[in-house]
Amino acid sequence: MSKNKGKYYITTAIAYTSGKPHIGNSYEIVLADAIARYKRKDGYDVWFQTGTDEHGQKIEDRAGKAGKTPKEFVDGVAKEIKSVCDCLNTSYDHFIRTTDAPHEKQVQKIFRKLYEQGDIYKGAYEGKYCTECEAFYTDSQLKDGKCPICGGDVHMEKEEAYFFRMSKYADRLMQHIESHPEFIQPVSRKNEMINNFIKPGLQDLCVSRSSFKWGIPVDFDDKHVVYVWLDALTNYITGIGYDADGNSTEQYKKLWPADLHLIGKDIVRFHTIYWPIFLMALGEPLPKQIFGHPWLLQGDGKMSKSKGNVIYADDLTEIFGVDAVRYFMIHEMPFENDGVITWELMVERMNSDLANTLGNLVNRTISMSNKYFGGVVENKNVGVDAGEEDVDASLKELVTSTYDKVEKKMDDLRVADALTEIFNLFKRCNKYIDETAPWILAKDEAKSDRLATVLYNLIEGITIGASLLAPYMPDTADKIAAQLNTQLREFDTLDQFGLYPSGNKVTDQPEILFARADINEIMDKVAAQMAEKHPEMVKAAQEAAAKEAAEAEGVIDLEKKPEITYDDFAKMQFQVGEIIKCEEVPKSKKLLCSQVKIGSEVKQIVSGIKKYYSAEEMVGKKVMVLVNLKPATLAGVQSEGMLLCAEDADGNLALMTPEKPMPAGAEIC
Repeated sequence: MSKNKGKYYITTAIAYTSGKPHIGNSYEIVLADAIARYKRKDGYDVWFQTGTDEHGQKIEDRAGKAGKTPKEFVDGVAKEIKSVCDCLNTSYDHFIRTTDAPHEKQVQKIFRKLYEQGDIYKGAYEGKYCTECEAFYTDSQLKDGKCPICGGDVHMEKEEAYFFRMSKYADRLMQHIESHPEFIQPVSRKNEMINNFIKPGLQDLCVSRSSFKWGIPVDFDDKHVVYVWLDALTNYITGIGYDADGNSTEQYKKLWPADLHLIGKDIVRFHTIYWPIFLMALGEPLPKQIFGHPWLLQGDGKMSKSKGNVIYADDLTEIFGVDAVRYFMIHEMPFENDGVITWELMVERMNSDLANTLGNLVNRTISMSNKYFGGVVENKNVGVDAGEEDVDASLKELVTSTYDKVEKKMDDLRVADALTEIFNLFKRCNKYIDETAPWILAKDEAKSDRLATVLYNLIEGITIGASLLAPYMPDTADKIAAQLNTQLREFDTLDQFGLYPSGNKVTDQPEILFARADINEIMDKVAAQMAEKHPEMVKAAQEAAAKEAAEAEGVIDLEKKPEITYDDFAKMQFQVGEIIKCEEVPKSKKLLCSQVKIGSEVKQIVSGIKKYYSAEEMVGKKVMVLVNLKPATLAGVQSEGMLLCAEDADGNLALMTPEKPMPAGAEIC
């Protein structure tokens, strides 16, 4: 067994229970699982925690729309999230829910403690709020007036709330970040936090809400519930036995501080600013490292149900298998930039990397062992000439040095690069087959011992590669070991070549690890799967495609308003009017005031069309008028109706006019 290197506590961000996670959301749990499994193999005592974040206004709203209580709603979604983690064969040690009673109790105690020591105070909040992200933003943080994270609408919120004094700890946090360069990774995320949030000055943080009820109640003020981030972030300590009264468990004392918080780049601010400050206020050590990973995107952009392009992990595993999906997700995610996943790319990886580089290597090596030696693998340690010995040495050097390369990549959290190093080992084994040509050696009985050595070297190389592969593709590694009739190797032995028992016998019926895929067949399976399991997304994709085509043709689709009856329509009176006089409205940049003849009556109508028409060119036009609109005063001028206009996608206006000559007063029906 590998030497015990001590404890290693790793967490993912807990998943928000607003709906089933798609493949982009599921990437994090697989990445964390690969790290956790690697650390276990590498001799660490690992605790791996994940779970669900279940409180907040968004949950309350969605539960209401679904006709469920919030608890009923989150119970269902949490079950789905957990099933996705399980279908991806993740080895978490604890799945925490923020509705768990022990967690809720500790959050109340934490809130009270922070309040009693003066870090939390009562006040009122007014600011721009995004319901989707459960976050407040200043005007400077908005992007084109929208939420900088999800791009959705924000609205003004004003309510009584409790606040945390963030500025009290800002200097201390900055000192910690500067003295611990590994604390926030990648470096680009650290620079973003310093320049965009800490240096401009930290605002006090709203830590309670009183406008909704679905949350952990503040136990000394039942009008308030604990705001989602103070609730959610504390799961990392409540889940391992933290107690705010000073009676934390032995498990907590052993595991905290966390060695790694693995989170998405969109929530780095909460984990690298708010969370450390909360811990400082509680007098607890800070986590050792926070890594904000990039996003895994669909080929045509961020996944969205409204686009109909969402891919779910369990759907993918039905088509490709669990380990293939784990490989795609890990391999296609760069260290710092967003990764892209497409059906075409998945098929390409399936065929080139999995079926060919790995699967074919294992299959033909075992097949040759059976064909030439009845499956018995022996190390004759024979090289016929110096050239062949050099080939062996080259293979052994790369195989035995791969662990050190993988270890370096994993220490730097370059997990995709670590997986690439392992597949470089398998590629080198394939090259070794080409260099030694076993099928030619088999034709010469005098070279039988050399052939045996070649096959032994291949089996040993594959065994070491499979041992390294286990954290990333555990089932595949186990299958390879079973077919080679051996055990996966401990990591501290992987620099030694020749430990495969000479005389051992491989399986006589090698299993195809990965079958080649055809893109057309895969897309047929995807279409059938979507039609059966996700008809709503098929419809959304069709509507999105139609909208895109319409926009390309200059067509505009508006959001549909509620249906009206004919009686509703009959209340509105539309007539043709003739503009007999038009003037600019004083002190207004937008308004024109028109005198419009409608039959024997003249109405004064004010319109915001000055940008598109001059007062002079308005005179004499026949226009369409809503006659019985209730009068209103605009810029101090009374308006007695409305001129009808059309508006294009760029906001340009055009008056609606009759196609043929019509008298002023003609009814529009």
